[in-house]
Amino acid sequence: MNRTARAFWLDSPGRGGIREVDLPVPGPDEVVVRTLYSGVSRGTETLVFRGGVPESQHTAMRAPFQEGDFPGPVKYGYLNVGVVEEGPAALTGRTVFCLYPHQTRYVVPASAVTPVPDGVPAGRAVLAGTVETAVNALWDAAPLVGDRIAVVGGGMVGCSVAALLARFPGVRIQLVDADPARARTAEALGVGFALPGDALGACDLVVHASATEEGLATALELLRAEGTVVELSWYGDRKVSLPLGEAFHSRRLVIRGSQVGTVSPARAHRGYADRLALALDLLADPALDALVTGESPFEELPEVMPRLASGETPALCHRIRYGDPHRTDARP
Repeated sequence: MNRTARAFWLDSPGRGGIREVDLPVPGPDEVVVRTLYSGVSRGTETLVFRGGVPESQHTAMRAPFQEGDFPGPVKYGYLNVGVVEEGPAALTGRTVFCLYPHQTRYVVPASAVTPVPDGVPAGRAVLAGTVETAVNALWDAAPLVGDRIAVVGGGMVGCSVAALLARFPGVRIQLVDADPARARTAEALGVGFALPGDALGACDLVVHASATEEGLATALELLRAEGTVVELSWYGDRKVSLPLGEAFHSRRLVIRGSQVGTVSPARAHRGYADRLALALDLLADPALDALVTGESPFEELPEVMPRLASGETPALCHRIRYGDPHRTDARP
């Protein structure tokens, strides 16, 4: 078998290219995966592309199979779906998800891939990493039946959280975003939508994912007394100002951080593999297709990434297609 592949590398902030790489010979407990799709989120990954990872966070921000270091050259990414071409019999021919960068083929330990359930198309499975973030956020947030909840920030993570909350019985859920175009996404996900000035208040819980200080201020305004904001935004090297005077103390508000790099202490008995498998099961819902807002071939990624990072190409998850688009699911 051919032992070369092509990978997308960030050469320096704002500039990337495709390189040919050599694949190692797989060991007895490793798999060779041929990529079908990968995904680009306009959150963390475009921040990396712009060179916005603070030096203090270089270690914490490393992706599982990252090569190189921030700010570059670095091979970065974590939403990859492919077919196992070589490996243990139980996996060979299966469609799998892996936290791997944008590369045509790769070799990883068999334990690093998770089979995609039969009811989940490969093209939707690229969302697994983001839905996993949403699962962890809701483990941290612990919403209750009948809660009044807002999600501020209609990006990929915020929409994933809102979509999962829409399944909770009796909740009042509203997606809040400054972009009126997000109303269409909210409708597809089955949740209400509001511009910040029209959002419903007295919330028991607000999940913030806009990565703006204005969004976080809005999240605090929407809380009832003693309510909680769960903060999912990653600000990189930007400073954020908050209105912690005014009624913050008298209303006894709470801001709580949540990050997918650690399994929520509320579910400490569950591991990373359990959390990812749950995310893939949840992707059986076709409504989540609304989170994939564009698609490009792998060869165009060096031109696509700058447009995504600048916002010239608006996107939630932008999907990258590899090879023959008709060769998607290849299960035994």
